[in-house]
Amino acid sequence: MKRLLFVLVAVSVFASGCGLFGGKQTGKNGELTGVMDRPDWDQPTPYGMVLIPPGSFHMGQNDQDVNYSQVAHNRQITMSAFYMDDTEISNNEYRQFIETSMDTLAADVAKLVYPDTIVWMRDFVFAYNEPLTENYYWHPAFDEYPVVGVNWYAASEFCRWRTAHYNAYRASIEMPPMPRFRLPTEAEWEYASRGGFEHKLYPWEGPYIRNSKGCFLANYKPGRGDYIADNYEYTCPVRSYWPNDYGLWCMPGNVAEWCEDDFEESGYIYAHDLNPVYRDPRYKAEERVPGGANIRKVIRGGSWKDIGYFLSCGTRTYEYSDTTKSFVGFRSVVTQIGRSGAAAF
Repeated sequence: MKRLLFVLVAVSVFASGCGLFGGKQTGKNGELTGVMDRPDWDQPTPYGMVLIPPGSFHMGQNDQDVNYSQVAHNRQITMSAFYMDDTEISNNEYRQFIETSMDTLAADVAKLVYPDTIVWMRDFVFAYNEPLTENYYWHPAFDEYPVVGVNWYAASEFCRWRTAHYNAYRASIEMPPMPRFRLPTEAEWEYASRGGFEHKLYPWEGPYIRNSKGCFLANYKPGRGDYIADNYEYTCPVRSYWPNDYGLWCMPGNVAEWCEDDFEESGYIYAHDLNPVYRDPRYKAEERVPGGANIRKVIRGGSWKDIGYFLSCGTRTYEYSDTTKSFVGFRSVVTQIGRSGAAAF
């Protein structure tokens, strides 16, 4: 028995020394052990974001294609996990970007990213929107309203600043960097908007934009101009109505949102069925920087001035990348790395 116990102890010490049972792997004796002392990785959820789990869904139009536009063919795709802002970027959040980075940006870029407050008058002819032009971005009364008047390049620049701002702090506490903040792909936006539902017209149960009590579920243009029927004649605070099952507020309505994809009527045909994104091959990388090419970019979700058709999860449309509008905003996403299996969620 003593001899057996001695053998077991010797084997255990040998196995631990070789790293067979989780002991420290030293890489001695020429063994392949990988690089030692690598930092641990447990990706945190950035403040104001929610984790969207991986999965598969049917992307595309879920209602009759009345105009036979054929721009949203229904197809099954698979999505990796990612984090998404639970609200649209607000005036006050965007103001942090402006006040923090204005001194470091080139003059032409600084001019480009500053919100265009004239959109409230330019978008609507013969409408008295001067109070919004004068106050919407500046006044604290609108701090929690979605920022508008930013084009696709400005939204992308915000994401670059946010990445640098966040990772500078992580570097200061000797933590590995996070993946970059960016605009969502069109597929990510639709997948998140559906809130886990399949083949639904809207991100909630049922084919209507009111609940069983007659309350509107989104900020849009009811009827033929009764803007105030849903309680807001223009935009509403970013946490209004009810979030979807992923905890995302105002995915349909309020403001339409910039996506990463270039808009192409037949883009669904070319895009992959795993994390699809469409980038028009006619444009080079240097044309996708601030002040670059005028590209058709996808916007999703509809807005406060749109009819109900644009609130549908599968409806897609576009604006030009250098265009600023009073009804287009954005939110950011971050890729979740280190876990690819659905079982991890």
